[in-house]
Amino acid sequence: MPKPSAQPALDPARPLTARPAKRGLVSHVRGHPRSGLARAQVHLRKLYHGHSPEALRFQMAALTVDLSIIALFILTPVLRGTEWFLAVDYTVAAILALDMGARLFAAREKRRWLKQPIVFLDVAILLTLLFPEQLWSLSFLRVLRLWSLSQTGILWRPLRRNGHGHIEHTARAVVNLLTFLFLATGFVYTFFFSEGAGLTGYVDALYFTVTSVTTTGYGDITLPGPWGKLTAIVIMIIGITLFVRLAQAIFRPEKVYFTCPKCALTQHDPDAVHCKHCGEVLAIPDEGA
Repeated sequence: MPKPSAQPALDPARPLTARPAKRGLVSHVRGHPRSGLARAQVHLRKLYHGHSPEALRFQMAALTVDLSIIALFILTPVLRGTEWFLAVDYTVAAILALDMGARLFAAREKRRWLKQPIVFLDVAILLTLLFPEQLWSLSFLRVLRLWSLSQTGILWRPLRRNGHGHIEHTARAVVNLLTFLFLATGFVYTFFFSEGAGLTGYVDALYFTVTSVTTTGYGDITLPGPWGKLTAIVIMIIGITLFVRLAQAIFRPEKVYFTCPKCALTQHDPDAVHCKHCGEVLAIPDEGA
């Protein structure tokens, strides 16, 4: 029967040396990316989500570009047919594609980022920009970019930084109402007023939408056929709901946005000492009387 091999004796005079760790592991532990590509990814992530002066300037520039693009989206029915419409359309498509690519590159979990509903919405908007003639009937969806900006929070960061976070809830209600107004206007223009192309047809569609949302109903402009009546019904129902939400946001008691460390509730009364959901003691910053 073979004897087990004996372990070699340790020499007490010989110093113990540890095996050198892998280079990639050392770089990861120390927080130093191994390549320039990884450094660029970290830097881009800090620009999109950081709070440094450079990141804030980048975020404000991106917000300005986004709002300008949304203004172009709202005016698309008026601009369509001009000689420079396609050039503007493809330029906006390039900017949107670059922004989506940068966000994907900076994302920590790319699969999770790609599964977000906002990303699917941006892809649909991008397709309408790349194929404006073939997908013209869906171009009214472009204004949903305003809603997606609202959901990502980029619109509200300046309010929070400047101490106006208490009006964020009201501002969100305003943005939701405006988004629906221009979305409905684009839909009505595309499917009912396309023959009156240009500014006149768009103003008629906007006029009809506003009178329907406010339930004024002057009756001088109506949508023909049963589909027109169904469209008016949907606009009135959703419009009234959004108006009620806006009124609630304006007249409800003011809330302070502070995350409870225990249950993560974010809205509290200005003079709250305990969280109304879990009873945790809160330390809400207060400037004093």
